[in-house]
Amino acid sequence: MSLTSAATLATLDKTGPRRITDLAVAEGVTQPAMTVLVRVMEESGLVERKGDPSDKRVTLVCLTEAGASYVRTRRQAGVDAYARLIDELTGDEVEALAAALPALLHLAELESHAREESDR
Repeated sequence: MSLTSAATLATLDKTGPRRITDLAVAEGVTQPAMTVLVRVMEESGLVERKGDPSDKRVTLVCLTEAGASYVRTRRQAGVDAYARLIDELTGDEVEALAAALPALLHLAELESHAREESDR
């Protein structure tokens, strides 16, 4: 799976159903490229298209259960990989990493807010 496909699935998991145009902007690709990507993921059973109840002219892209499961599995694999790497650190390095957690969490919050602003 391409990084853009995985990122698109993660975006849908985080934000819920989105228009193709919104997904294209969020992932930094053209609308035609996102349309092709969505079609491939739809054929793979990872996403589905549904009508927008607030605007019958609009189609939204939604995660299927298989898509949500893929995102969860991928995230857990990342957690497991970091856990294995952290196990290889010295005690002092683990303490330094733990001391940096508040700053890292703040960075993640800033990134999240910046992304929300760019999506508007």
